[in-house]
Amino acid sequence: MTPAALWQEGNLLLSCHLQPGASRSEWSGAHGDAIKIRIKAPPVDGKANAELIRFLAAEFSVSKRAVSILSGELNRRKRVSIEQPTVLPSALNGLIPLRPV
Repeated sequence: MTPAALWQEGNLLLSCHLQPGASRSEWSGAHGDAIKIRIKAPPVDGKANAELIRFLAAEFSVSKRAVSILSGELNRRKRVSIEQPTVLPSALNGLIPLRPV
């Protein structure tokens, strides 16, 4: 089983399970070995991926360019990289390891 979150050279790698079409974008806890995220955008024409990038950038206080989908663009299960996040959302306490020093 792979971890839901992993630090690699100052970047945070997240395994995410998306639930598109939700009433709002929000963290929804653990989902097996991934972090579940409810996304308000529908899963058509890349709208859910764009909303995921916007949501993660806002939550981790980074630019949208610092968030990239590494795998799973056409799937609910995604692997995402967040470059040099400075803020860890309190909703993820216990789900992701603290940043290594």
